Amino acid sequence: MKTLFVPNLQSEGRRARGAVALIFGAAAFVVIPFSRRLGLLLSLAAIFTAFEAVRGWCVLRACGIRTQV
Repeated sequence: MKTLFVPNLQSEGRRARGAVALIFGAAAFVVIPFSRRLGLLLSLAAIFTAFEAVRGWCVLRACGIRTQV
C-alpha cells in the first residue's frame, strides 16, 4: 500500500490538479441550487483532485495510465 501513494507528479502536474480542483469547486457552488446530487459529485471530485495536488500523486499514473504529450 505504501508504493501506491508515492508522489508521481512534477510541479506542473500539481498546479494543473490544483486548478482543476478550483474549477470543480466553483462549478459545485454554482450547480448546488439546481441539482444537489451533481453539486455533491462535483464537491467530491474537487476534494479528491485537491488531495492529488497537495500529495503530488495521480491516481491514473499510479494505475499505470500515462498520456502522450
